[in-house]
Amino acid sequence: MKTSAFPSVRVEPELREAAENVLLEGETLSGFVEQSIRENIERRVSQRDFIARGIASRDEARRTGQYVSSAEMLSRLQGHLDALKKRKQGN
Repeated sequence: MKTSAFPSVRVEPELREAAENVLLEGETLSGFVEQSIRENIERRVSQRDFIARGIASRDEARRTGQYVSSAEMLSRLQGHLDALKKRKQGN
């Protein structure tokens, strides 16, 4: 697979210095920038998918007239948290 390059980015010297100051041992600035881009892409895809699921859920609730109250949802979420905490304590 042939690789390609991102366009060079002009930044203030302070930003470059800040990035260089947080590099891990053996990490390059190019590797840091690449990883940052990958993480941002992943975060944005997750965010987009989350919003799409929320809109689809809203539309389905409107279509069916079946809604879940905030109190019920918070209770369900608390149940999930409690189960996870219990499972974690068991390990």
